[in-house]
Amino acid sequence: MYEAIVFLPLVGCLIAGLFGRQIGVTASQWVTCGGLVISALLSWVAFYNVALQGQAETIQVLTWIDSGSFEADWRLRIDTLTAVMLVVVTNVSALVHIYSVGYMSHDPHQSRFFAYLSLFTFAMLMLVTADNLVQLFFGWEGVGLASYLLIGFWYKKPTANAAAIKAFVVNRVGDFGLILGLSAIYLTVGSVEYDTIFAAIPGLADDSFMFLGAEFPIVTTICLLLFMGAMGKSAQFLLHTWLPDAMEGPTPVSALIHAATMVTAGVFLVCRMSPLFEFSQDALTVVVFVGATTAFFAATVGLVQNDIKRVIAYSTCSQLGYMFVAAGVGAYEVAMFHLFTHAFFKALLFLGSGSVIHAMSDEQDMRKMGGLYKFVPVTWVMMLIGTLALTGFPLTAGYFSKDAVIEAAFAAQNPVHMYAFWATVVAALFTSFYSWRLIFMTFHGKSRASNEVLSHAHESPPSMMIPLFLLAGGALGAGAMFSSLFIGSSAEGFWAGAILTLEGNTILEDLHHVPAWVKFSPLVMMALGFVTAWYFYIRSPETPKTLAREQELLYKFLLNKWYVDEIYDFLFVKPAFWIGRFFWKQGDGRTIDGLGPDGIAARVLDITRGIGRLQTGYVYHYAFAMLLGIAALTTYFMFGGSH
Repeated sequence: MYEAIVFLPLVGCLIAGLFGRQIGVTASQWVTCGGLVISALLSWVAFYNVALQGQAETIQVLTWIDSGSFEADWRLRIDTLTAVMLVVVTNVSALVHIYSVGYMSHDPHQSRFFAYLSLFTFAMLMLVTADNLVQLFFGWEGVGLASYLLIGFWYKKPTANAAAIKAFVVNRVGDFGLILGLSAIYLTVGSVEYDTIFAAIPGLADDSFMFLGAEFPIVTTICLLLFMGAMGKSAQFLLHTWLPDAMEGPTPVSALIHAATMVTAGVFLVCRMSPLFEFSQDALTVVVFVGATTAFFAATVGLVQNDIKRVIAYSTCSQLGYMFVAAGVGAYEVAMFHLFTHAFFKALLFLGSGSVIHAMSDEQDMRKMGGLYKFVPVTWVMMLIGTLALTGFPLTAGYFSKDAVIEAAFAAQNPVHMYAFWATVVAALFTSFYSWRLIFMTFHGKSRASNEVLSHAHESPPSMMIPLFLLAGGALGAGAMFSSLFIGSSAEGFWAGAILTLEGNTILEDLHHVPAWVKFSPLVMMALGFVTAWYFYIRSPETPKTLAREQELLYKFLLNKWYVDEIYDFLFVKPAFWIGRFFWKQGDGRTIDGLGPDGIAARVLDITRGIGRLQTGYVYHYAFAMLLGIAALTTYFMFGGSH
């Protein structure tokens, strides 16, 4: 069963990718969608067997690398952490596959698109089922490759190509740290197998190493290097710049990769490596600080975005910060719970925005929308459900998981836990504002779209709406249904050792005993954000414009995303171009070409060509040359050459 979950997407990818032209688009869709639906159904069986029945196991697939003392077999590690990720990855991917049948119906390269989707899913499944660091890295880089292919799927679009390259390059920065972290683990422990590593770490907790004359703790260094990789993949502050630009890809790609699955790989990595992070308070403090900063930063930028998909993209970035805050304070179970619920309502929002874009003839600017609830009422309801869940409306999925993150931040003992608490509370206010701003600007008020666009506005086909209905069910019910299992009374038996914490870590119990005002703070922020958005965009639509004019500096600061891209362009991109241009013009052009093809080699060629011209083939030329030679010899002897 577990082999089928992992390899059915690969089979679909190979058939659609290699034989798509022969079997046709419809067959490619059936093969890829069918494989993912089967994997999704089997993942729920796996979830029941592993998480609820305690039937965790490790399955040997084959011997992979066996070189001297280095061994890395291909094994599937099936525990609760894996089972949760299997449900998230396969279910969201299956729904995205089905949704894409309608959304990509007019694209001429559908077989290739579905092959890429299935390739991504297989790589992500490899990552979450890994039993060693090499297999994890294989899946880690596999999803990076698939992300590059999918973001740049519309390769004739320059912005899509640029976004794909940016995503690939920025992730390589994070992966540099990940590679160093994996190498450090092997050099320190002598193995890449999880169980061996986890057993050895307690003995290394107090060890250190010397580097450039300074002493560094081993476990903290390893954890920080691993977290660097997680920052890149999960788009945390300073390595976040690729995520909003990735919206250049088709909307199903945004839902699959950049909302529910790939970007959660960093959170999964930190939770999987909880036995390491538990022994490094310094590393956990960094995780909390970066996560809280990201949650606040992305929420502020989302306040002023006008592209419907970019608003949701920054929301994703912010919510990933919430997950890292939970993991950083030791509440790994809360982080995974928010990851689980977030997958449903964020995929719903992305696919719902795709339905809006489909209805509006590919228009994504919310300033050119308005009043759409009359034209796409079902899509409007789906987006409302997703927004309610994201903002933490009572009894929706986000209400249970996001509030738990805030409560865990308050109850923690981490040195920066109060910074994280207030950052996430303020981020909750901003999240509510920009989420309802999206709803009001898109679906309510006076329409700002042209009559031509509105004349074609229509609901999406069933293949696009059915996934929305299923995701809406998860957005409404996943929190209440699974709260007790993930973070409640049944959590200890549910996780069954899949997440390892020290005995002194009582955060999962402490978060249930925070003061009442802490529990109600997210709800107050949600209501305040809703009222403010209603006033700005329904009651007094001129207020945002007036405020933007009066606070022009702040508005431009947020609109330009804190100028992080501009800073990177100044510090890294332009110097890199200058260095490259210098070596091109001066090194390659003037030096190498000047001395080579354009220098000595060119002069040799000139000489040989000149000599070649002497060989004319005419007898009188040769006779004349002989006479010149005789005259030269005679002159030589006449003027003393014989002496």
